[in-house]
Amino acid sequence: MTWDPFGTLHKALWIGGAPWAGKSTVARLLAARHDLTTYHHDYHEADESEDEAEGGAEDTAEKMLSETLAEFSLRFQGALDDLRVLMSPRPIVAEGWGLRPDLVAPLVDSPGRMVVLVPTELFRQHQLRQLIGDPERARRARVARDRLLAAHAVRSAHERGIRVLEIDGSLGPEDVTDVVADHFAGYLSA
Repeated sequence: MTWDPFGTLHKALWIGGAPWAGKSTVARLLAARHDLTTYHHDYHEADESEDEAEGGAEDTAEKMLSETLAEFSLRFQGALDDLRVLMSPRPIVAEGWGLRPDLVAPLVDSPGRMVVLVPTELFRQHQLRQLIGDPERARRARVARDRLLAAHAVRSAHERGIRVLEIDGSLGPEDVTDVVADHFAGYLSA
């Protein structure tokens, strides 16, 4: 374990996964229900990464995936720095699509401290219909990249014994939060 003066990394609960799965919403609801402090990794990166995440019209999904995963590794160190110095009397739930199973797993004492949320293809399409203003070709590259990111998260989670929840829209945010709370139950009651 790396330097962690307040034990935040060891005690944190982690929600990772892919875009369009409801990670932020579930983390907010979970925090409100169980008096947790929420760390939104993507919010810290939004200003820098939004333009990069869109990619150009000529970028391939595989190239975008490779660049995104490399960037996640670099930015993860910043998240760890943020969390190490985060002083909170309450437990922490950290969420974000940059919090990948392969990055988080070495920090936790149990795979039960992490859950990965990924949208099904139908739910992803439903969510994307809500987008406005994306040029069609760049949007297709982004959708393909996000699909590859989801598959990477699932593979990485399964290799490490981390639970994966496929979000298909049949459960609302409150119900998905119930499932995540049940997954984290041993840590929430402690």
